[in-house]
Amino acid sequence: MPAPLRVAIAVQTLAVFLTPITAGLLLTIPSGQALHSATAYTLFIVAMLHVVTAILVWRPGGGSPKPILPAAVFLGLTLAQVFLGIAHVTAVHVPLGVLLFGFSLLQLSRIRPVREAAETAAA
Repeated sequence: MPAPLRVAIAVQTLAVFLTPITAGLLLTIPSGQALHSATAYTLFIVAMLHVVTAILVWRPGGGSPKPILPAAVFLGLTLAQVFLGIAHVTAVHVPLGVLLFGFSLLQLSRIRPVREAAETAAA
């Protein structure tokens, strides 16, 4: 997997990890809503950049188009998550957040270390 995609997935996973932390702050401190909103929109921007990165690695970079579908699905789910949060539909918002975290962890777990990828390519 190309380095830009590794970075995009790692940053995406970090952003999706921080979002429920700020959700907890939303319930405990007065500025929690602003913090949670900021991390939610940050996650959305990171998800958009992940899709753009996947497309750029594929089209001009000559890489595989396979990473585009998971990136696009994650972006769509993130968009739904933002709208559900704005609408205060917590019965769906919370489980979808857990799904997003699991999905991002799954993507992160599929990243092979650079050395391992080079050894596989050499063999």
